[in-house]
Amino acid sequence: MEFCPDCKSIMVPTEGMLVCRRCGRKVEMTRGDRHISKTEQKERLMTVIEDCEAAGLPTTKSRCPECGNDIAYWWLRQLRSADESEVRFFRCTKCDFTWREYD
Repeated sequence: MEFCPDCKSIMVPTEGMLVCRRCGRKVEMTRGDRHISKTEQKERLMTVIEDCEAAGLPTTKSRCPECGNDIAYWWLRQLRSADESEVRFFRCTKCDFTWREYD
Protein backbone atom coordinates (compact mmCIF):
# COMPACT_ATOMS: atom_id res chain seq x y z
CA MET A 1 0.00 0.00 0.00
CA GLU A 2 1.40 3.34 -1.00
CA PHE A 3 0.68 6.72 0.56
CA CYS A 4 0.69 10.11 -1.12
CA PRO A 5 3.89 12.07 -0.42
CA ASP A 6 1.89 15.33 -0.27
CA CYS A 7 -1.26 14.63 1.79
CA LYS A 8 -0.44 11.15 3.19
CA SER A 9 -3.71 9.66 1.83
CA ILE A 10 -3.86 6.16 0.33
CA MET A 11 -2.93 5.98 -3.33
CA VAL A 12 -4.97 3.77 -5.66
CA PRO A 13 -3.48 1.91 -8.66
CA THR A 14 -5.01 3.13 -11.94
CA GLU A 15 -3.68 2.35 -15.44
CA GLY A 16 -0.04 1.84 -14.39
CA MET A 17 -0.06 4.87 -12.08
CA LEU A 18 -0.72 5.38 -8.40
CA VAL A 19 -3.33 8.13 -7.99
CA CYS A 20 -4.14 9.91 -4.73
CA ARG A 21 -7.86 9.97 -3.97
CA ARG A 22 -7.65 13.22 -2.03
CA CYS A 23 -5.30 15.55 -3.92
CA GLY A 24 -5.08 13.76 -7.29
CA ARG A 25 -1.27 13.48 -7.39
CA LYS A 26 -0.03 10.78 -9.77
CA VAL A 27 3.08 8.67 -9.22
CA GLU A 28 4.37 6.09 -11.69
CA MET A 29 4.37 2.55 -10.35
CA THR A 30 7.78 0.89 -10.14
CA ARG A 31 8.49 -2.73 -11.07
CA GLY A 32 8.67 -3.74 -7.40
CA ASP A 33 5.16 -2.45 -6.70
CA ARG A 34 2.66 -5.30 -6.61
CA HIS A 35 -0.97 -4.29 -6.54
CA ILE A 36 -3.87 -6.66 -7.03
CA SER A 37 -6.96 -5.18 -8.59
CA LYS A 38 -10.42 -6.61 -8.09
CA THR A 39 -10.34 -8.02 -11.61
CA GLU A 40 -7.17 -10.01 -10.81
CA GLN A 41 -8.64 -11.69 -7.73
CA LYS A 42 -9.82 -15.24 -8.25
CA GLU A 43 -13.36 -16.10 -7.26
CA ARG A 44 -13.74 -18.53 -4.40
CA LEU A 45 -16.14 -21.42 -4.60
CA MET A 46 -18.24 -21.95 -1.47
CA THR A 47 -19.80 -25.32 -0.81
CA VAL A 48 -22.96 -25.43 1.28
CA ILE A 49 -23.94 -28.74 2.80
CA GLU A 50 -27.68 -28.89 3.39
CA ASP A 51 -27.96 -32.62 3.95
CA CYS A 52 -28.00 -32.58 7.74
CA GLU A 53 -28.39 -29.39 9.77
CA ALA A 54 -26.38 -30.76 12.69
CA ALA A 55 -23.47 -32.03 10.57
CA GLY A 56 -20.19 -31.01 12.11
CA LEU A 57 -21.59 -30.24 15.57
CA PRO A 58 -20.00 -32.02 18.52
CA THR A 59 -22.03 -34.54 20.52
CA THR A 60 -22.27 -35.14 24.23
CA LYS A 61 -24.02 -37.49 26.62
CA SER A 62 -27.20 -35.67 27.64
CA ARG A 63 -30.71 -37.11 28.14
CA CYS A 64 -33.40 -35.78 25.81
CA PRO A 65 -36.47 -34.64 27.80
CA GLU A 66 -38.79 -35.76 24.96
CA CYS A 67 -37.65 -39.25 23.89
CA GLY A 68 -35.03 -40.20 26.52
CA ASN A 69 -32.18 -40.60 24.01
CA ASP A 70 -28.76 -40.17 25.67
CA ILE A 71 -26.81 -38.43 22.88
CA ALA A 72 -27.28 -34.82 21.74
CA TYR A 73 -25.54 -32.27 19.56
CA TRP A 74 -24.50 -29.14 21.46
CA TRP A 75 -23.41 -25.54 20.77
CA LEU A 76 -23.00 -22.27 22.68
CA ARG A 77 -24.56 -18.86 21.99
CA GLN A 78 -24.13 -15.51 23.73
CA LEU A 79 -27.75 -14.39 24.08
CA ARG A 80 -27.51 -11.95 26.96
CA SER A 81 -25.00 -9.20 27.71
CA ALA A 82 -21.29 -9.95 27.40
CA ASP A 83 -20.73 -10.07 31.16
CA GLU A 84 -23.15 -13.00 31.53
CA SER A 85 -22.40 -16.61 30.66
CA GLU A 86 -23.25 -18.24 27.34
CA VAL A 87 -26.32 -20.44 26.87
CA ARG A 88 -25.76 -24.12 26.01
CA PHE A 89 -28.12 -25.53 23.39
CA PHE A 90 -28.72 -29.24 22.84
CA ARG A 91 -30.45 -31.07 19.97
CA CYS A 92 -31.38 -34.73 20.27
CA THR A 93 -29.69 -36.93 17.67
CA LYS A 94 -32.81 -39.12 17.48
CA CYS A 95 -35.90 -36.87 17.54
CA ASP A 96 -34.30 -33.41 16.82
CA PHE A 97 -35.87 -31.87 19.95
CA THR A 98 -33.90 -28.77 20.99
CA TRP A 99 -33.49 -27.50 24.56
CA ARG A 100 -31.17 -25.15 26.42
CA GLU A 101 -29.30 -24.92 29.72
CA TYR A 102 -28.25 -21.77 31.55
CA ASP A 103 -25.41 -21.40 34.07
